[in-house]
Amino acid sequence: MRSSTRHNAILLLKDGTIFHGKAIGNPGTAFGEVCFNTGMTGYQEIFTDPSYFGQLMITTNAHIGNYGVNTQEVESDSIKIAGLICKNFSFDYSRVDAESNLKTFLDANNLMAISDVDTRALVRHIRDQGAMNAVISTEVDDLASLKEQLNAVPDMNGLELASKVSTRKPYVFGEENAEYRVAALDIGIKQNILRNLAARGCYIKVFPFNTNFEEMQAWQPDGYFISNGPGDPAPLLDSIQVAKNIIDSGKPLFGICLGHQVIALANGISTYKMHNGHRGINHPVKNILTGKGEITSQNHGFAINREETEAHKDVEVTHIHLNDGTVAGIQMTSKPVFSVQYHPEASPGPHDSAYLFDQFIENMTSNNPS
Repeated sequence: MRSSTRHNAILLLKDGTIFHGKAIGNPGTAFGEVCFNTGMTGYQEIFTDPSYFGQLMITTNAHIGNYGVNTQEVESDSIKIAGLICKNFSFDYSRVDAESNLKTFLDANNLMAISDVDTRALVRHIRDQGAMNAVISTEVDDLASLKEQLNAVPDMNGLELASKVSTRKPYVFGEENAEYRVAALDIGIKQNILRNLAARGCYIKVFPFNTNFEEMQAWQPDGYFISNGPGDPAPLLDSIQVAKNIIDSGKPLFGICLGHQVIALANGISTYKMHNGHRGINHPVKNILTGKGEITSQNHGFAINREETEAHKDVEVTHIHLNDGTVAGIQMTSKPVFSVQYHPEASPGPHDSAYLFDQFIENMTSNNPS
């Protein structure tokens, strides 16, 4: 299935560094913030995760595409990354459950992708210099034009992207006669989050990113959820206000990733853009409340301020990332509100943190004893 003729391609970073490779499919050009994921598996879920919208994804695993694709292993309705950069691309695949090859999947989503890149050298460069905008292109003889276009790409810091991936109209997920009703604010929600909630007896109504609290409250939910998503959390003023309203209502609230940052901002805790971010499926986290360690799936380029969190009278740190000491989880001391920076639904990744969904269920049960 390998194409007999492959176009030369380049990766041009904002700092002027160039890496060479080969286009996987048709010629083209794609811009975005370049980042890397260290996961050994789960590439299809990663590519369809709305949290990666607008990013050029470097996969550090040496082989991508070797186990094909399956329609059940997606986290949204389409590929959300801006482009793919990898070392070895497998045009053929070997897996019983696979329905097709990865190239067909990428072509169907019009995704620009390049392989044969020295991803080890590239990741080392990004680790040292930090995440930055970049372009991948087959226009290898027009660097001046590519540089000019790249300079016009907005920086991720301050960029609102939730509106690009959120549902346009409300929809429901799960069994209508389920025990709990959950109102979810979609700022980039993953399907496996909905599956985890539904498996625990939740009937979920998913609302667009710009929905106000009154509309969500009118559905009479037992609890609220704020999802993961892409971009900078600070510009999400409407979502932050919704989080404030939910907190004031006294109803249970659970947030994941971008939702975690929104809840922090609703409590007056600031966020900041990280040098590289955390993206992979083996990040170590310590649960301060239990003393137990967790291996977690993570995908974020922003974090909340630890000093402000520890000084907050109504918020306490519950989880810490063991690699760099960043805040990985918080809870309010007087309200049934908590959030984590990582992904307990782990798609892909380990299931060490699935108990957090159970904690949300317990909060709804305690808040609605009937």
